[in-house]
Amino acid sequence: MVRGVRDELAEKIAGEVALSDDPGATLRKWRTDFDVAQTELAGRLDVSPSVVSDYESGRRDNPGIGVVRRLVAALLDIDEDRGGDHIRQYARVLSSGFDSDVVHDLREYPATVGVDRVYDAIDAEELHRGGADTVAGHTVINSLAAITRLSSDQFHQLYGQSTNRALVFTGVTRGESPLVAMRVLSPTPSAVVLHGLDSDDIWEHAPDLARIDDVSLAVTDADLETVLSGLRGLP
Repeated sequence: MVRGVRDELAEKIAGEVALSDDPGATLRKWRTDFDVAQTELAGRLDVSPSVVSDYESGRRDNPGIGVVRRLVAALLDIDEDRGGDHIRQYARVLSSGFDSDVVHDLREYPATVGVDRVYDAIDAEELHRGGADTVAGHTVINSLAAITRLSSDQFHQLYGQSTNRALVFTGVTRGESPLVAMRVLSPTPSAVVLHGLDSDDIWEHAPDLARIDDVSLAVTDADLETVLSGLRGLP
């Protein structure tokens, strides 16, 4: 495992906890993101599960830096013992050259996955089916950050050289910006999922643009952590 990536991830998690208005909720977010049960984390820390629960719920005073350091180290140790998938995932985001505030998740699958299976994993509703029935990876993008901060060249780099992937745009209100941005990309991805809205809220021209570009289009209003967890469960 690359020690530099682990250290950077540890600093990111600890920093988010320290700066959070609700440190317990931030701790819980990272624990669930790493798919670690309270009992497993407590066992690694040699404390009772109620101690972890109390920190996450705010029943205990905000954890000091020493406690946060131990909690973060335990999460990363558990991930490394499991093969280091989450640390490697963070390394992929870093290697893409984009901040994690822009890219929430970036992954290549060992084998292609059906588009319908991707939809099922994130509780998405399809609005248009494009020409491809499978994808070989996904990228979860902060929509506002990507549209306002990235050039078209950076955007192309963001989803990778392979077009056979799903782009999930988070924090979407109607879908105009992501779909218009697709028009400047050549070639286009296989599927686009707009997160944060349902089919009644979507921009009326979005399905038409997806049809023109032969891109599958879907929406999901599941919370972001559910979407990330579902995608990370794909092979």
